[in-house]
Amino acid sequence: MNRARRRLTLKQMRGFAAIVEHGTITGAAAAIGVSPPAILHQLREIEDSLGLPLLERSNGKAIPTEAGRELLATTARIESEIGDCLEAIAALAGMQRGHVAIGLISTAKYFAPSALAAFKRAHPEIDLRLLVGNRGETVAALERFEIDLAIMGRPPEHFEVTEIAIGAHPHVIIAAPDHPLAGRVAIPPAALLDQPFVLREPGSGTRALVQRFFESAGLAPAGGMEFGSNETIKQAVIAGMGIALISAHTIAAEWADRRIAILDVVGLPILRQWYLVRRREKRLLPAARALWEHLVREGSAFLPRLDLPGESRDA
Repeated sequence: MNRARRRLTLKQMRGFAAIVEHGTITGAAAAIGVSPPAILHQLREIEDSLGLPLLERSNGKAIPTEAGRELLATTARIESEIGDCLEAIAALAGMQRGHVAIGLISTAKYFAPSALAAFKRAHPEIDLRLLVGNRGETVAALERFEIDLAIMGRPPEHFEVTEIAIGAHPHVIIAAPDHPLAGRVAIPPAALLDQPFVLREPGSGTRALVQRFFESAGLAPAGGMEFGSNETIKQAVIAGMGIALISAHTIAAEWADRRIAILDVVGLPILRQWYLVRRREKRLLPAARALWEHLVREGSAFLPRLDLPGESRDA
């Protein structure tokens, strides 16, 4: 390993990462401006130093082995540290600009842009880059050091993070305004079993919440129609295709306009939390630190204010 430590270079690591990103030696060479023989030579040098293969072929594409994935993760950390170093040096040289990359799970897009706009008004010199995706995409971006921080409902568990709760995140069951259960009080969960459900895809947070809600009531719900976005689910419910469990923050406008009814189901709303999350070893530079502190201090003020059925009864 000492020999590998002496011989391994950042240039080689970047070449290897390019091969994985573009899938082929030729694609990687074109992307970083070297010849295919040169990048192939770099790959062979790394594998010779480490004594392990870093790639395997699958359907004509280069796929990293376990050793290759370790090298990729290390390369990502090094690139992140280099970027942080350059930004810190620029700050020392008197530059006032900074940039922050922030991840939002798709549900957070209903309130987070307002919080970010307020920060931008106070710090116009700081550039913000947003990555909006599902939970898996946001967690992966955190893990690869592609973002400085994220707003999400459930922090990742397979790597160490720093997390701070910034506000309550209620989930409710919605229906069309003319649904037979709309307007009823204290609906028992069992009354929902014969209702068609509109569901998020398997693996989503709200899909898991539906399952846990009925299991806690000793019930086993049937399946339902699956959709991949909250917007599609809302439109399906408005059209009378079924009922759905969904984040209350995604339907604030439709509920205010009475285009959607929130059912007063016993045991609801389910109160989760919104979290601000970053990798524990991620050093926040001044711009990212300023945004972190802004969201910790002010984030809850931008959450929709909803007087939900069942809240006063449960209190």
